[in-house]
Amino acid sequence: MSPIKNYLFDFDGTLVDSMPVFCGVTLRVLDENGISYEKDIIKTITPLGILGVSKYYHEVLGLSKPVEEIAQLICDYMYEEYLLRIPAKKNVSRVLRKLKEGGANLNVLTASPHLTLDPCLKRLGLYDLFTNVWSCDDFGTTKADPEIYRRAAEKIGAPVSEILFLDDNFNADKTAKEAGMKVCAVYDASSEEYIEEMKTHFDRFIYDFSELLEIEL
Repeated sequence: MSPIKNYLFDFDGTLVDSMPVFCGVTLRVLDENGISYEKDIIKTITPLGILGVSKYYHEVLGLSKPVEEIAQLICDYMYEEYLLRIPAKKNVSRVLRKLKEGGANLNVLTASPHLTLDPCLKRLGLYDLFTNVWSCDDFGTTKADPEIYRRAAEKIGAPVSEILFLDDNFNADKTAKEAGMKVCAVYDASSEEYIEEMKTHFDRFIYDFSELLEIEL
């Protein structure tokens, strides 16, 4: 067992309590256009990023609007919420500062675009705690692709096996694990039905960020 030096955090549902907004906005686009969708669609689209979601809506669900127009619509709906209202999850700020003080290298990898990601982290006073703040857009792929985790590890400058990835989404956690990262699944109400799977499949599972201070791998 050894202390963790390198962390890679998801944003939505992990650092900030934004999943109700993400779910509401992305489904609003479908509802407004009369597009039907499967019950567990949020599990499918959360790791894809705004552009990936827009492509999925257009190519898989048959939304006739151009992909770029769908993406812009989602961003417009989200921007005000992230800029003004979305809060950090409980104990996130305190724990991140404690980890940083202890010399940990903190990084973010999220499906959210910089348009919403950066202003939100800055408003919450968290942005400067991170060495890197990445959107999937920076890599030109999604968190459903194992390669994104390997490329992030290269940029962090650590072996992929020495990075702890934290996400509330089962699919993203699963893909990061396949890429070779250590994985700590994070509780969020949006992923409640997958708790037992998360506890079984990954290295750790936490309900509250304060538990992160006790983890060694």
